[in-house]
Amino acid sequence: MVSRVSVWRSLLRKSRLRGTGTGVRGTTAPGDPPPGQTPAQRAAWLERVLHDQIERFGAQHPRTIAARNNLASKYAQIGRRSAAIEQFEVALADSVAVLGEEDDQTDIIRENLAWCQEDAGRFHDAATNWEVLLQQRLQRLGPTAVETVTARTRLASAYRRTGRPDAAIAHFERAIEDSTGASAEETESLRIGLALALRGSGRFDEAIPQLRMVLAQRHRRLGARHYDTLAIHHQLGLAYLQASRPGEAVETLERAYRNCLAAAGDPEIRLLTMKVRRDLAGAYRVAGRPRDAAALY
Repeated sequence: MVSRVSVWRSLLRKSRLRGTGTGVRGTTAPGDPPPGQTPAQRAAWLERVLHDQIERFGAQHPRTIAARNNLASKYAQIGRRSAAIEQFEVALADSVAVLGEEDDQTDIIRENLAWCQEDAGRFHDAATNWEVLLQQRLQRLGPTAVETVTARTRLASAYRRTGRPDAAIAHFERAIEDSTGASAEETESLRIGLALALRGSGRFDEAIPQLRMVLAQRHRRLGARHYDTLAIHHQLGLAYLQASRPGEAVETLERAYRNCLAAAGDPEIRLLTMKVRRDLAGAYRVAGRPRDAAALY
């Protein structure tokens, strides 16, 4: 439930990373592709750019490394994840060899690779890269920099996905502490990640306050009948069930169900309503209310 938007970073145009200017020092883009190209045509154009850079400068020149990163980024955007990962890995190895582990270009390529590995479900590999990024950014930028918090958050998510909930909890807690000035949406995402890790570790009672805070924030920010609010309301009810607190689970899921019914014109909410109805029936059974459960079927 931790949301994110990955940005595949170009190295031939101005980078957004820490305001450092061009990702490749002293170089410019080799021109723009013809207008009106499809994504596949754009990828083919970037393949030709990479081939040209290899012919002109060699495989390990910074311009060639940048062109390879940009091709990999396009592959990732059009869903060719295996090809993207292969190109990112080559670009990263070349960038480390030529520019060094701590160069901005290397940082960008490693982050792109980590995002792509996550998208491909390779969370162990992603965790390895986020670990490197976190340590380097701690040394260069400090713990509260946005890029450092991002690396810590993604590492925590990868740890959770690979069955290391306690490590994930520690990093999510530190990310919340360090994310000064974060937006409401970013803070909510961190708390949801922490709640999921706590539930994965069997610490259900500790997950509940995190979900309650997110629910309160979304209720104020989005309203009680917004899909994102209802989804957290549902998760809070499930957390109460997992914590063996059926009375509170019933009360929470009943409110969520009423709000879902009131907003059931939305197709997504109609699907969520069915899930809440099912879980409310389960809560009724656990609470010793079989007739109320039967009435929902």
